[in-house]
Amino acid sequence: MMKLFVILALLAGQSLADIYLHNPRGSNDRLNEKSAQRANANRLFDSQNNNRGGYNVGDVTSAPHGKDASKQYKMAYFQSEADAETILTVEWYNQHGCGGNEDDNPQKQNCRLVLQYMCQPEGTTEDVLRNGVVTNTQDYNRPPNSNYNLANRNSRKNNNVKADRGLQESWDWYEECFVRERNKGLFTADQNLRGNNGLGYSSAIYTRQNPNGNRRGYECPEERDYFPYWHPTQWKDIAILAENETLCNPLIAESFNNKPYGACLQKFPNSQVRKPSRYNNKEECEENGLDWVAFHNYLEKDKTASTQAACQAKSTNNIEYTWAIPYDSTTFTAECLVKVPSPQCQEAPWSRSNHLGNGIGGEMNTVQWTLPHFPSGQVQNCVMRMRYNISTDDYDPFNTDSEFNGADNSPVTNNPYVDIGVGRGPLRLAINTAQFGRVFQDRTHIFQLKPRPDDIKDFRIFNVNVRGKRGNIVQVYPAVEYDFTPTDLEVTENDLVHFQWTGSNTHNNGRPGGDGQTGDAGEGKSGSDRHNILQMADRNENFPLPFEKTNMWDNAEIKWIYHGKNDVSARDLALNMASSGYYKCVSATDCPAESFKDFLVDTKDKMQVTLDNTPASYPGVVLKFKQGKYHYMCTRNNNFTNRSQKATITVAA
Repeated sequence: MMKLFVILALLAGQSLADIYLHNPRGSNDRLNEKSAQRANANRLFDSQNNNRGGYNVGDVTSAPHGKDASKQYKMAYFQSEADAETILTVEWYNQHGCGGNEDDNPQKQNCRLVLQYMCQPEGTTEDVLRNGVVTNTQDYNRPPNSNYNLANRNSRKNNNVKADRGLQESWDWYEECFVRERNKGLFTADQNLRGNNGLGYSSAIYTRQNPNGNRRGYECPEERDYFPYWHPTQWKDIAILAENETLCNPLIAESFNNKPYGACLQKFPNSQVRKPSRYNNKEECEENGLDWVAFHNYLEKDKTASTQAACQAKSTNNIEYTWAIPYDSTTFTAECLVKVPSPQCQEAPWSRSNHLGNGIGGEMNTVQWTLPHFPSGQVQNCVMRMRYNISTDDYDPFNTDSEFNGADNSPVTNNPYVDIGVGRGPLRLAINTAQFGRVFQDRTHIFQLKPRPDDIKDFRIFNVNVRGKRGNIVQVYPAVEYDFTPTDLEVTENDLVHFQWTGSNTHNNGRPGGDGQTGDAGEGKSGSDRHNILQMADRNENFPLPFEKTNMWDNAEIKWIYHGKNDVSARDLALNMASSGYYKCVSATDCPAESFKDFLVDTKDKMQVTLDNTPASYPGVVLKFKQGKYHYMCTRNNNFTNRSQKATITVAA
């Protein structure tokens, strides 16, 4: 039986230590609910978070997308080039602290944060990554106890997977997890993990945190709870924020980005469809006449190289190719793969316990993600997740394994009694061993990574986005009110800035409210997110400058804009961003093209003063600024008494 010491496991500790992504916006399993609470905490993944957290998927227009997935807005970031980075600021808070050391910033817990993503090329026809248009969980019917054949597998998958429901991990990924026996070398304390009815053993859907085998989407509970995982996964590692820097080298070495992992698989007779097996280790796999296959992670496949020599010859200083078996292979033969870059690793940033995870200086903690470069130039649909793992020092997290399982052996048990030694009754501690060592998670909605147009191929690109949702701080908790992110951006004249934002038309924050306050205080139409950008003289003020007194737009060169006309005037650029794309130009004199005729001040219905009839999402513009300091604001969401949606870009020579 497979046995791994817990040093390979990503542990987390007992608390209500939720994690919430704010840029890119985390879903917390929400879709388009008008309620304060999410409708289905099992929709796509197990977050362990408060039901009130998360952002709705964005809308393209000023109306809710309803059941039309084409009207959902996908944030679209430009990929890095081989020698030109695209930087995305990842911003979050973990509610109950992380980072620090025993001397300067002591914490009551240990923690680790892991950022990962998965992508698939636009145009993929099977297991398509999608947000869905209903909040139902995808279906799953378990395989039969005997006579498990291809016809049964295909019938169950076709009946289970619904096109109108969200999908991230694939049905086959969960099927393999359901059939594969769990790792019995793990510490489960005094939890009684169930077994799969009829199979005669307990599979990887059962963990100490998930002893009853509950399902959330097609996520594999064992993979969710432990990092690095000991089998191949669909996820690629971005960054590891470790308990201390001494753990970085071993964690990087164990990352699936860098190390192949094995699985015991076979094929259904006369097909190229993978058939999962029970065995979770090489020894038992081969003893039962099956093949243990070493699978590799990859960024994308290169179909132009059909031999190992041709594949490896494509490698450059910035892009490495390898000839290996991809994790999703159905033929178990090597192909030419673009390797995933090694994840960055550093000590987890300090954040204050029980205080919304504020970091040093009261700011949210961030990581700068250098977005990947896909040599094929294909558009990629992607999702990102962040896992927050927290543990205490009540037992040794690195040397406590299955030998300590059971109520008689475990160093911690459910709700233990302690004798205070005065001859009276004992006191009870509130301990749930299913949550003593715990993993929390948040994921984004689907976003895109797009190849760069020629005009911006050679520049470093920084992204400026919007965080927060409709309501005051009590109503939106545990989300936040609106702001730009990053709030203070420093670039050079050789860099580019990509402005883009998304919002929902259904952030009504209505009933049920759970343990918080309902309502959506703010300006404009109830439930609607709206943003714009106007220059201001100073962030201590609350009024934008009239266009005639601005310099931000005259000092900006348009390198790319969503409507395709890079040579619009400074005035038309300012108008477009002030109206969130509602207007493209002032008049047909500036923009005579047919595609602009319905988006001119001269021809379009008047924009409402609180932006109610403007699009909830803005597809964006990429600008190159001259040296200077530029302050800007959103007119709708700036209330001088308690709200301040403002930011600054400083451009150095």
